[in-house]
Amino acid sequence: MKLRKFTAVTAVALTLTLSVTACSKKKDDNSGSGGSKKITIGIKFDQPGLGLKEPDGSFSGFDVDVATYIAKQLGYSTKDIEWKETPSADRENALARGDVDYIVASYSITPEREQKVDFAGPYALVHQDLLVRKDEKITKGTDLNGKKLCSVTGSTSAQNVKDEIAPKAQLKNYGTYSECLDGVLSGAVDALTTDDSILAGYAAQDNYKGKVKLAGLKLSNENYGVGIKKGATKLKGQINDALEKMVSDGSWEKAVKANFGPANYKYEPAPKIGHIVK
Repeated sequence: MKLRKFTAVTAVALTLTLSVTACSKKKDDNSGSGGSKKITIGIKFDQPGLGLKEPDGSFSGFDVDVATYIAKQLGYSTKDIEWKETPSADRENALARGDVDYIVASYSITPEREQKVDFAGPYALVHQDLLVRKDEKITKGTDLNGKKLCSVTGSTSAQNVKDEIAPKAQLKNYGTYSECLDGVLSGAVDALTTDDSILAGYAAQDNYKGKVKLAGLKLSNENYGVGIKKGATKLKGQINDALEKMVSDGSWEKAVKANFGPANYKYEPAPKIGHIVK
């Protein structure tokens, strides 16, 4: 009796151990492969043309289209996607905490950021520019000396201008681009600086038409990448494969025209994976 009882207990323990091991292995192997029921993707909620939460709760924009295409290539359907707002200042932390599986949110690849996260892509090449009031006379970067320049907390755009172009510019950091734009319209700041793709999205909105304009300056090159957790090599490869397919099957071009066409935005061709334009 004692021998049989011991054997049964041992068998149960062994079964539990094998089950836990199998589940752990499945969880590890499924990272980025569509193995789980849901995938959480970080995007912006307030960037027209890139990542915007519509009044009906749906999402639109080029980044949303790119993120959705990637998810489908990873094995997820649209209904499996959980969208999470990731402000510029919280992107690295969101990845480190595991709040999101990847981020597609006008996320420029920089050496400093690559110390904290990994990037797939790039999937777009854009340029830093200025959005100013229609009557504002800013025709070159140095015109910003003495001017109040706005960008969002966590973005590198305004600091780039102050470091490289207009050292006497007065930097103003707001929480969102919408707040910056309101500051431009009210006169609290003289210019909003960020990527031309973002600015074009705002300038195309009905409530801003005729009130603001892009200065048309190419102040820097910004290579948009898909942010992933540091060391997620497998997922990085899968996303790069998805991006290459998106370009080759015409979906990338279609998404660009659908989201930026109304603003007459002159976009750059799709960049090659791994090629960073300085």
